[in-house]
Amino acid sequence: MDLNFTEQEEAFRNEVQGFLAEQLPTHLRDKVANGAHLSKDDMAQWHAILNARGWLANHWPVAFGGPGWSPVEKFIFELECGLANAPRIVPFGVNMLGPVLIKYGTVQQQDYWLPRILDGRHWWCQGYSEPGAGSDLAAVKTTAVLDGDHYVVNGQKTWTTLGQHANMIFCLVRTDREAKPQEGISFLLIDMNSPGVEVRPIITLEGDHEINEVFFTDVRVPVANRVGDEHKGWTCAKYLLTYERTNIAGVGLSMAALQRLKRLAAQRTRNGRPLLEDPSFAARLARVEIDLENMKTTNLRVIAAVAGGGAPGAESSMLKICGTEIRQELTSLLRRAMGPAARLVIDEDDRPLDQGHGFASNATAQYFNNRKLSIFGGSNEIQKNIISKMILGL
Repeated sequence: MDLNFTEQEEAFRNEVQGFLAEQLPTHLRDKVANGAHLSKDDMAQWHAILNARGWLANHWPVAFGGPGWSPVEKFIFELECGLANAPRIVPFGVNMLGPVLIKYGTVQQQDYWLPRILDGRHWWCQGYSEPGAGSDLAAVKTTAVLDGDHYVVNGQKTWTTLGQHANMIFCLVRTDREAKPQEGISFLLIDMNSPGVEVRPIITLEGDHEINEVFFTDVRVPVANRVGDEHKGWTCAKYLLTYERTNIAGVGLSMAALQRLKRLAAQRTRNGRPLLEDPSFAARLARVEIDLENMKTTNLRVIAAVAGGGAPGAESSMLKICGTEIRQELTSLLRRAMGPAARLVIDEDDRPLDQGHGFASNATAQYFNNRKLSIFGGSNEIQKNIISKMILGL
C-alpha cells in the first residue's frame, strides 16, 4: 500500500520507527507477533514506555498531556506500531475516559484523574453492558440512589474486558427510574476496591480469561465522582462510544496482519503452488486488501474531523463495521492458510483448548476471539441503524 506522506510526515515516521526499534522490548514484540497472551505487567510496561516519551495519550490536547500531533501523525503512529508488533494501548482510560473528562469533567476532576490515567496509578475498565442491556444501553438497570454526598449503587455489569486487572471502573447507572430511559442515566467513576464490588471471570470460547461480570451491592460512590450533570450521563456515553468505535477499527493492526498473511501465503503451498496463486484464496485476499485501503482513507478523514476537539459522528460507525469485518476476515484467512497447523498451539497452562479434537493454535484462538468484534461497542447491526438515521435520514 502506497502512502504518500510529506517530507515532514516522513521524518516523523522515521522518528517513530527509530523509537520502536530502540524502545519496544523484544519479549513484547515477540508476544504480539505470535498472538500470545499479554499480562497486565506487559501492557503496563508498554504504557510506561510511551508515557515517558509523551506519546501515550496521543490524541489528547497538549494542555492535558498530549503530544500535539496532526491527524496524519496519529495515523502514522498507529500504523508503525502495528507493523512493529507493538502492543495496542489499553483503551479504557487513555482513549475512552480521558476524552470524556477533557470535554465534560470539571477542572478538579481533570487535575485529579488525568495524571493517574497517564502514570498507571489507575487502571480502568468499562461498565456499560448488562445482561439485559448490550447494544440497547438505554436499558441499563444498575441503580444509583443519592444518599447525602454519596450514591448507593446496586446492579450488575457484564463483558467487562480486563476487569480482573482494574482498580477503577466508569459506569452508566440509572439515577432516575421514572424518566425516559436515556434521560435518567448518570456517568459514575467507581473504585473497584470499594466494599460491595465483586468481579467474576467469564472464560471465552478459546479458553482465555479476558472478560468478566462485575456486581455492585450497596456500593457507596462519592457524588464528586459523577462526570457531567445528574441524569445526563447519556451525553457522556455517546461521546465515549464514538471514540471506542473508531479505536475498534484498528487500521494499523489490520495492515500489519495483512502483511504477515501475505508472507505466510507466499510460503505455504496448495496443490504444489504457493497459496497466493490459489484463485479462491487470492480473490478473498484481494477483496480484504481493497476494503482495508478504503477504510484507511476513511480513518484519516475521521481523525482530521476530530483534530479540533470534536467527536466523530456516523463515520465512527462506518469504521466500526468495516474494521471489525476486515479483522474477522484476516483471522479467517490466516486460519485457512495454516491448514492443519492451526491445531498445534496450546494455552499458557499447557492445556488443549479443544479437548478431544487436537490442539488449537494462536490462529484458531484469534479467529474465535475475533467473533466478538462485530458485537461489542454496539453491534454492527446497530451501527447500520445509526448510519441510516444520521446520514440517510431514515
